[in-house]
Parts: sequence; C-alpha cells; structure tokens
Amino acid sequence: MRKKFFSSFIAGITAVIAMTAMTGCTASEKKAVTASTTQPYTKYSAEEEANPDNTSKLDPSLQNVYDNKKLVVGFDTSAVPMSFTDENNEIIGFYVDVAQELCDRMDIGLEKQPVDSNKPESALNDHKVDIIWNSAISSDIESDETVNASKPIVKTEMVFVIPSYSDLLSINYLEGMTVGVKAGSPAQNFLGLSPVFEDIKLAPAENIADALSDMDKGSSDAVFLDTAASNYYIKTLKKNYTQLEGSLEEVLHNVVLRKDDITLHDEVQNQLSAMKQDGKLAEISVNWFGTDLTNVG
Repeated sequence: MRKKFFSSFIAGITAVIAMTAMTGCTASEKKAVTASTTQPYTKYSAEEEANPDNTSKLDPSLQNVYDNKKLVVGFDTSAVPMSFTDENNEIIGFYVDVAQELCDRMDIGLEKQPVDSNKPESALNDHKVDIIWNSAISSDIESDETVNASKPIVKTEMVFVIPSYSDLLSINYLEGMTVGVKAGSPAQNFLGLSPVFEDIKLAPAENIADALSDMDKGSSDAVFLDTAASNYYIKTLKKNYTQLEGSLEEVLHNVVLRKDDITLHDEVQNQLSAMKQDGKLAEISVNWFGTDLTNVG
C-alpha cells in the first residue's frame, strides 16, 4: 500500500512570535515586528557573515518574493475543506487561511492561483506559482528531484463516513456494500489498493459533497474520505454522519516548492513552525475541522 512520506528539512523558529504574544501587541504591531525581524536567507546568516563575498551564490527565491511583495500560491479549488471556491467564486479553505497567515507574518501579499488538481506540479515547474498548497500531490513526490517539500502541515487518515442511523459497526462489515468516493482523487487510489476494495462496489462522484448527497439518497452505504473532510462535514456543517471504526491510510499534507528554491523553502518552514508553536495553526484547524489536525515539527 502506498503511503505519503515526504522529505524532512531543518526548520528554525523565529523568536518574534513568542515576543509579540508575551507583550500583547496589536495585530498591526505584530505584523510590523514580524516583518522587521524576518530577514531573507535566515538559514544562511552565519555563512553570509563568514563569506560576505559569496552571498551571490545563495538562491534568490526568497528575495524575489520580498521584491515582488507577494507570494503566488497554487491551490486545488475542488479540495473541500482544504481549498475550494465559495458561492462568490472566492478561493477559501484551511490551506488558504494558513497561507494568508504566512504572508501576513512575512508582510507580503497573497496571490491565489487555481491549479490543475491532476497535475498540480506543472504550475510550479512552469513558474506560474511560487509554491503549491495541494493535498493531491503525488505520493511519489519524495523521489521527484524537481520539487522540494515542507514538513507535513496536517496528518489525516482515510476513513469511511456513514449515516448516523446506519447499523454498520466497522470497516470489517463493508463486504457487499456500495462506497462513494471523489472520482480520480487520492482517496479513490488508496481504496483501489486496499483489500477492502475486493469486497465493495465503488460509486465515484464528481466531488465529496455529491458522494455524500448520494449516500443521503440511499445510493450508497458509505463514503470514503480523509478525516479533515469528515470532521468538516460532521462538526462544522453539523451533518448527521458518523465515522466507521478503523482507518485504511495515513496521509501527510505538505507545502511543495521547486527543488532549487531553498531559501524560500526555509522561510516558509520557519514561519509554519512558529505558527505551530504559538498556537495559530491549531486555531485555524479547529475553526475548519473542530479539532487540531496540524502536524508541523
């Protein structure tokens, strides 16, 4: 069974987040302090001091973002609740809120760009975006030499959701049942590789909402999705569903960058680690999922 495992990178935690929390700064003051103390090339400060004539060898990815005064982020706009379009065609979601907080702390703007959910890396490799925030990245990304991943931001599991009135007790009772899933999604791929797949009938739908709607109508017995989406529909939207006991797969969600954009990668990781330490990531997670699913080291 395939699992998502991504490379880990050294991450520093900026002291300014703790300082602003202790001193009770206003939002604007906090943003100003963070911007003034978050310098480009933080990982290489010692190297710059020791070799001031070699700073040109450092990759310019982070400095380019500061010079452009914005971070261009690619989102899959069909990944409810991580990133999706609302009734006003605005891209919203957990990923979007975290990306906005990241940009606020770096004192730059956020430009949201939709990416092809089937080939999200193409926008990155074509330099249409600076980073990708997308849960549909291939599980083979660890061996992909063209990209660079952050530490996992969120850790979820693949589970089955059923109506609360269902008499199913666990995944061991799914034999002969019809299971809905988002067509072409990682969930469908995971399910196809599981022994459980041999005992069920698959009912692909265009999106999770449609799969759940089909289950409500009696067209399926369960829906296979991850715990982020499950928690969103059950706790946030207060749907009358419950999770079956047991899970099939652990999923790690990462921010993905170009392989050579090391300085931008390091700063993104620094800020995410600080957001985990000061509780902001947990706050955003609880807002979307009703619980803290974040996993940044």
